[in-house]
Amino acid sequence: MEERLGFIREKLDIKILILFVLSRLTEPVTFEKLSELVLCDEGITYFDFAECVDELVKTEHIVSDGHTYAITEKGRRNGEITENSLPFSVRLKAEKSTDELRYQMGRKSMISANHVIRRKGGYTVELSLSDGISDIISMKLYAANETQAQALEDGFIKNAEDIYNNILKLILDE
Repeated sequence: MEERLGFIREKLDIKILILFVLSRLTEPVTFEKLSELVLCDEGITYFDFAECVDELVKTEHIVSDGHTYAITEKGRRNGEITENSLPFSVRLKAEKSTDELRYQMGRKSMISANHVIRRKGGYTVELSLSDGISDIISMKLYAANETQAQALEDGFIKNAEDIYNNILKLILDE
């Protein structure tokens, strides 16, 4: 048998790590994203990870809709009881990864950008930024073509907070 590096070697530890990661996320994630978050220790192989995910679904610790995975209440309870058995360095890496993803997911859910074709030509680009409760800014812009509409959407998604702050500065003449 090959010697593995890393702290996580047993399937039980991999399962605990999977539950640890999923318990820190606010919404379901794809198998690929979950694997990125869990394969943070060199002792874990992809095949062991995949097997553990399958077993956790069968034991109803996690659920899958065929595309994404989320923790169940049973998984959350059992994970809380056992997560301290994970090595501190592994928990730290996993927390850092999940914090980054949770931020990205939260930000993505607060920004809306889409476009629709106008009857008389061109596109209306609808952009909004929410504070998690309601929109704090919402605007509609005209775009001459779909390429321009997509560029407006992409720019807003990338810079929504800065755009909002700059609009406030301009309006308040600061």
